[in-house]
Amino acid sequence: MHPMLNIAIKAARKAGSIINRASLELEQIRVASKQTNDFVTEVDHAAEQAIIATLREAYPDHAILAEESGASGDSEYVWIIDPLDGTTNFLHGFPQYAVSIGLQHRGQMAQAVVYDVVHNELFTATRGRGAFVNDRRIRVSSRPMLRDALIGTGFPYREFSRIDRYVELFKAFAQGSAGLRRPGAASLDLAYVAAGRLDGFFEMGLAPWDMAAGSLLVLEAGGLVGDFKGDEGYLEGGDIVCGNPKVFAQMIATIAGRA
Repeated sequence: MHPMLNIAIKAARKAGSIINRASLELEQIRVASKQTNDFVTEVDHAAEQAIIATLREAYPDHAILAEESGASGDSEYVWIIDPLDGTTNFLHGFPQYAVSIGLQHRGQMAQAVVYDVVHNELFTATRGRGAFVNDRRIRVSSRPMLRDALIGTGFPYREFSRIDRYVELFKAFAQGSAGLRRPGAASLDLAYVAAGRLDGFFEMGLAPWDMAAGSLLVLEAGGLVGDFKGDEGYLEGGDIVCGNPKVFAQMIATIAGRA
């Protein structure tokens, strides 16, 4: 296993321990609102601090881009961190949230960890070496047709200027697939595509830390990832589509037909 991936796993497990302990006393957690329907807790901050401390100890010169503390440092290596993806789920005791840590090297994702702390599933990937869950190799599904595919999505919840556009896409995929699912943590949705549990996924308006690690998981599991035109730049643009190669192509065509 790559040494940088080992450090990321160590950091994710430390954060997971903090999150698991806090999940036993949800009513005592202090919550603040960053904006409408976008919450942050003391758990997010504590988990993020644990991750950054672990990464800094091993790689003090690397840059950081983290959801709560923002960007720091200047390096060709950038750690992209979501300490608790699915905070709203966590606060409600809904068991779908994760720690997401990705390492970008010279603009390309190089390492990825998505840790499902509830189910103790550790999704990992190193560029060029495949994707794994708990050390078992994973692959995207082989389902060829969108009409038979299970598709993940995420509803707009912070910014609603494009809600009508999303509703159009929701309708198109609801009618054109075997079903839509919205569990509420994008990093895990992407991990599920990599593991073949979902055949595809799309969402609007995500942040880089929502997608960074998960996108590499999908790519290393044999899938495709792009923006709504099928191009690169989804980390910067915030709109993402992914899936097995055949379903991905049909999803892009479906979106293009409603541009």
